[in-house]
Amino acid sequence: MDYVLIITIAIVVFSLIFDFINGFHDTANAIATAVSTRALTPRTAILLAAIMNFVGALTFTGVAGTITKDIVDPFKLHHGLVVVLAAILAAIVWNLVTWLYGIPSSSSHALIGSIAGAAIAAEGFGALHYQGFTKIIIVLIVSPIIAFCVGFIMYTLVKIIFKNANLTRANRNFRFFQVFTAALQSFSHGTNDAQKSMGIITLALIVANIQDGSNVEPELWVKIACATAMGLGTAIGGWKIIKTVGGNIMKIRPANGAAADLSSALTIFVASSLHFPLSTTHVVSSSILGVGASNRAKGVKWSTAQRMIITWIITLPISALLAAVIFWIMSIFL
Repeated sequence: MDYVLIITIAIVVFSLIFDFINGFHDTANAIATAVSTRALTPRTAILLAAIMNFVGALTFTGVAGTITKDIVDPFKLHHGLVVVLAAILAAIVWNLVTWLYGIPSSSSHALIGSIAGAAIAAEGFGALHYQGFTKIIIVLIVSPIIAFCVGFIMYTLVKIIFKNANLTRANRNFRFFQVFTAALQSFSHGTNDAQKSMGIITLALIVANIQDGSNVEPELWVKIACATAMGLGTAIGGWKIIKTVGGNIMKIRPANGAAADLSSALTIFVASSLHFPLSTTHVVSSSILGVGASNRAKGVKWSTAQRMIITWIITLPISALLAAVIFWIMSIFL
């Protein structure tokens, strides 16, 4: 077995591990509000999220193409396979660290930062595809702001429409509705997050000359493998992050939980339709913050929000630096 094939197989394996970790790392995004309001039991919520993540991952592929070609140019990477392997390892390390401490950081930021960092370490700044990379960074920055605004508007409308409703009946109806919004949230998560590992594997296949570089569509086996890894990871659940998202940002009730879920799902759907990778963690947390600000700004635990924002800011540079260090270490032996 030759060197190229060994590295390619390693990238595929670690990409699936990243997808698996992403599944339990980001499970909270889809089900935290439904669990916290008792619309769903934890076991049922995780099962629902796993199934819908799997279906969503098989439905869209545009984001995978963006990851494959818009961060770096595969044909400019002379050490391409080592770059990709270093990037996926760095993203896995950062995901595990933030999961360990229950911090809802962004798997997307970690992966995108890692790809850029490893590529720069290998080839210099010329390896970056600046037009595509800039577009991705802008979306990562703007999407939480949009999600916050959508959440604020969504819950403002809910308050106006249901201001004279019977509270007990309204809560019961919103709990039923949360089953739908949790499913929609999980599906949208699959349409965006699972695509990133598909893009990484496709990038590796192109660099290894196993797949034609003019075709950035993931192979069928890549789609099924990544969707399965994401679904299995979701089934494990990320309880530490569920606690942060579901209770440490604000007190979530059925009405504001449903509004937050719907707001974030719509934001993610629009991004996936436009082939933009974004952070589902950022979008979900920002939607909850927007709903909380609309409901009662003093009821939002802004200290938790501040801690999350700091993590969001530092993830890109730290993951880039980590990937660069891993690349330099690997280049000694490879």
